[in-house]
Amino acid sequence: MNELNRNLQTSNNVQKQANLIWNVADILRGLYKPHEYGKVILPMTVIKRLHDTLLPTRAKVLQTVEETKAMNDQMKDKFLQKASGYSFYNTSDFNFDKLLADPDNIEDNFRVYLNGFSENMQDILANFKFDIEISTMADNDALFYVIQEFNKKESYLGADKVTSTDMGYIFEELVRKFSESYNEEAGAHFTSRDIIYLMTDLLLNEDKEALSGENVVKTVYDQTMGTSQMLSAMSERIHDFNKSAEVITFGQELNPETFAIAKSDTMIRGGNPDNMGLGSTLSNDQFVGYTFDYCISNPPFGIDWKKDKNAVQAEHDMGEIGRFGVGLPKISDGQLLFQLNGISKLKETGRMAIIHNGSALFSGNAGSGESMIRQYVIENDWLEAIVQLPNDSFYNTGISTYIWIITKNKVAERQGKVQLIDAAKMFEKRRKNIGNKRVDISEKCREMIEQAYGEFENKEYYLNDKVVESKIFENEEFGFTKVTVETPQKDEFGNLILKKGKPIADVSLRDTEDIPLKEDIQVYFEREVLPFNPDAWIDRKKDKIGYEIPFTRLFYKYTVPEPSELIAERIKKLEASIVASFENLSGKDVSNID
Repeated sequence: MNELNRNLQTSNNVQKQANLIWNVADILRGLYKPHEYGKVILPMTVIKRLHDTLLPTRAKVLQTVEETKAMNDQMKDKFLQKASGYSFYNTSDFNFDKLLADPDNIEDNFRVYLNGFSENMQDILANFKFDIEISTMADNDALFYVIQEFNKKESYLGADKVTSTDMGYIFEELVRKFSESYNEEAGAHFTSRDIIYLMTDLLLNEDKEALSGENVVKTVYDQTMGTSQMLSAMSERIHDFNKSAEVITFGQELNPETFAIAKSDTMIRGGNPDNMGLGSTLSNDQFVGYTFDYCISNPPFGIDWKKDKNAVQAEHDMGEIGRFGVGLPKISDGQLLFQLNGISKLKETGRMAIIHNGSALFSGNAGSGESMIRQYVIENDWLEAIVQLPNDSFYNTGISTYIWIITKNKVAERQGKVQLIDAAKMFEKRRKNIGNKRVDISEKCREMIEQAYGEFENKEYYLNDKVVESKIFENEEFGFTKVTVETPQKDEFGNLILKKGKPIADVSLRDTEDIPLKEDIQVYFEREVLPFNPDAWIDRKKDKIGYEIPFTRLFYKYTVPEPSELIAERIKKLEASIVASFENLSGKDVSNID
């Protein structure tokens, strides 16, 4: 099945399943406020996913329970995992059918069923804090009807029928609905699969040979994994290149509910649940000392890091041995801290794809934390490419966004250079918007962007009326020296005021100039400043190095303005139209009115 048809089928399956699950809201209405529905629907969706996935091996597991009664817990656990076919299992005699067959005892029996899950599933359930919701529903005669709704034939969520990709979409759709109800910040958005596929393909573009052959093992890390869809997509894409490759995924997530979803999905996919960490990546790093082949993430932007400040500052003060020794961005936006964390987690041959908004390109003056972080990345020759995405690509925000590709080991032709790709116009409009997401990067659009990236040329690429443009720059073209230009004080007769034979600077006339690193500062000064201010001088003690990536300016195309005659003619026609409309409405001739 080609990707277009597969995506269409997935989209239909996801919308159908999400709508069915959303029907539970009718049962909860009145008992819960709309923004609280997620307290029930998200954990119930996870439980149903686990329930249905284990159904095919349920009889074998129950048989194994009887056969292993005399064994110690460790041995018993191994046999039960083997019987279930997964790293988790449920030893309870209940399933949803049996629960519904005894409505009078459904609360107690449902708790018995949940307690029957293996130990490695218990923390997942605990993270939902679902126990109090069970009591609330039971006390209000809603628990039976919620389980009944989830037990409908069309609500089946087993892994044999609903793929990990589809399930991920279902979770994202549900979480998105709830985040909208909570009115969460625009930066805390979710990444749609078209963007994820572009990120994975850009990451893997240079590694196709390394992924071929036998005994290939690759590690993938997502520092803000949400429901782990980037990790599952990376596994999927690597296996497209090499079916036998072993892909080991690692992820950390701040939100307990989305962490629970990610961990359960990882276990269903056969991943190691111990590779999933809960907590703030910035202040509670769960993977100290780890490095990975690939890092992929969409961290929050435009969101402050006040809660992490003490821990981040302490690590900054550690200098080179800390993740944040390079510099700290302003407290109102922590996205570049995630970039530093990601870099610290890369192997010497590692590659990272990370999404930022526009402020990461240019915010902060020379010497600021943001500028120093950009300088650190560029001067180490780790910044490989930046791709501007189309606006309206994300569910919860329509602002300009960019994929940064960072690598510790550039190929020879890319060394000392950065590729910028403007793909803002390479998209297909959606027939139906999903939140703020109004466009998709279709397979053909993605291939065009990947071609531009892979060919590494100064060139425009066209797909019908769509265009993507690639430009190559040397690293130092993004750097500049901010110099301080002083003008001397003068007395009332225009004479210089001297102190110990030297002119005194007039602070009110102090100015600065950003001089590109590629230019000689003195030559620039003599050409651009002295002709207009012959008494000026540069205080070189105040020099500061800055780095910024003026993406928009670098892709700006000058448009010749319309001739004034055409503009005047258009205004004249507009005035005549307005006069005619007024006369029609009033019945008066206003042509002679001054």
